[in-house]
Amino acid sequence: MVNKAILCVDDETIVLESLVEQLEKRLGEEYMYETAETAEEGFEVIEELVNENVDVLIIVSDWLMPGMKGDEFLIKVHAKYPNIVKVMLTGQVDNEAIKRAKKMANLHACMFKPWVEEELVQIIQTGLKKL
Repeated sequence: MVNKAILCVDDETIVLESLVEQLEKRLGEEYMYETAETAEEGFEVIEELVNENVDVLIIVSDWLMPGMKGDEFLIKVHAKYPNIVKVMLTGQVDNEAIKRAKKMANLHACMFKPWVEEELVQIIQTGLKKL
C-alpha cells in the first residue's frame, strides 16, 4: 500500500484535476494524490491520512480561496506538521502573503497560475529532496 501522499488544495475542481493528472503522469504510483476544495477540508484530509499512518509529504495550496486564504492555511499546517513541504499556487500576486508564508510556514515555493507542468514537477521533486 502507498503510504506517502501529496495534497492539492484549491477551490476550483479543474485546477485540482490538472494538478493531480500532471503529478500522477510524472511521479507515478509511488504517491497517493489527495485533493480538497477548502482549507477546512484540507485539514480534515491531513488528519485522516495521519490517522491511517500515511505521510503527507507535500501540500500544494491555492492562495485565494473562500473561508481561509492559502498563506493562513499553510501557516496553521506548519504549526502542527512542520515537516510537510508547503507550496503556494496563486493567480493573484500578494507579496505580503508570500513573505508571511515563507517566514511563518517555511514555504518551499510559490507558483503562479497558469503554471507550467515542468515547473510544477521540478518544484515537487526539489521539495521531496528536502524530506
